[in-house]
Amino acid sequence: MARAATTSDAFNAVAEPRRRAILNYIAFEERPVGEIVDSLGLGQPSVSKHLRVLLQVGLVNVRRDGRRMLYRTNAEAIRPLHAWTSTFSRYWRHQLSRVKERAERKNNPSNDGGPEFTSRRKNDLDSSKN
Repeated sequence: MARAATTSDAFNAVAEPRRRAILNYIAFEERPVGEIVDSLGLGQPSVSKHLRVLLQVGLVNVRRDGRRMLYRTNAEAIRPLHAWTSTFSRYWRHQLSRVKERAERKNNPSNDGGPEFTSRRKNDLDSSKN
């Protein structure tokens, strides 16, 4: 199966870790390329290439300020990515809840199997006293 072009698909665009780092860095404040380069330790040509891809898929907005171009994450365009990844939140909440329950049972042996097991265990202990 052919892979979707990075320049037309936001999911492929954010698959690249450096692009995610750029999106994080410019999420709350407009920043010029030079500042992104300095902050992330990437080369200027690399940052420009990644910004171009992010612009093409609509994940970044750009605004001219004199001679500088200021880039900022387009939060509205991130919404579909967030919506899709959020579908997994319910799964992970359930998994973490199960881990928590197991840990609590392990740390609290008096409640090691629920009321049915506890009363059965109590009956066994009572009958062994006789």
